[in-house]
Amino acid sequence: MELRDTFNQVAKEYDKFRPKYPSQLFTDILEYACIKQNDDILEIGCGTGQATQGFIELGYRNLTCIELGQNLAEFTREKFKDETSLRVIHSSFETWQNDKSHFKLAISGTAFHFIQPQEVGYRKVFDLLSSQGSIAFFWTIHVPSSDATFNLIRECYRVYAPQLDDSKNMTMAQVIDERSALTLQDGLFKDLEVKQYSWNDAYTSDEYISLLNTNSRHRVLPEDVRSDLFSGIKKIIDQNGGTVIKPQAVALFLARKND
Repeated sequence: MELRDTFNQVAKEYDKFRPKYPSQLFTDILEYACIKQNDDILEIGCGTGQATQGFIELGYRNLTCIELGQNLAEFTREKFKDETSLRVIHSSFETWQNDKSHFKLAISGTAFHFIQPQEVGYRKVFDLLSSQGSIAFFWTIHVPSSDATFNLIRECYRVYAPQLDDSKNMTMAQVIDERSALTLQDGLFKDLEVKQYSWNDAYTSDEYISLLNTNSRHRVLPEDVRSDLFSGIKKIIDQNGGTVIKPQAVALFLARKND
């Protein structure tokens, strides 16, 4: 199973437990893109519509949402069934065909990295945008915590799934450098702006396990390994107060089509 296929198995859990994007992110996107409420927006990898919701709440309803997972597409289609100007299309972005380039804005929330190769993905977005169109791609970035409970959890990973030890993850600065280079590669986009958002979320042990169970790298673990890992993490949290405070972060990359 490919990583990008794993979310389709846990659509409801993904919608419930994944951290929501901050409202300021949507405000920043709209200010940068300077779009009107009737302009067309393309969303690549809408998942359960968490980012979609942010635009709808601000009055932007002309969305075309492309989603690879059938369960996810059906979930989001049902979620926004009263939005008559919103389309949810079950397709990979790579194979989806559109008859013209007319989108004023292309967005993607914690999804565009699954488009491979990235160079082709950015080129296709460029071709789908109208003149002076913009992109707003954003990612939830894991932030390692040095809290005592998380240090114990880290030891649990080293026993059951050392490849998921978060001390080996790219830093926020490294992610920003890599993604900035990809955005500007080939000269398709210009005027790059990068914004960061951070906050803390509290999780009970059960909620934290449910959150981990929506993560693609955890989903592809052998079932017995995943079960042992989750049992160990839950036990650690329960023995240390029953809740954890997880730092959250999102990086937003804004750029304009280089006409």
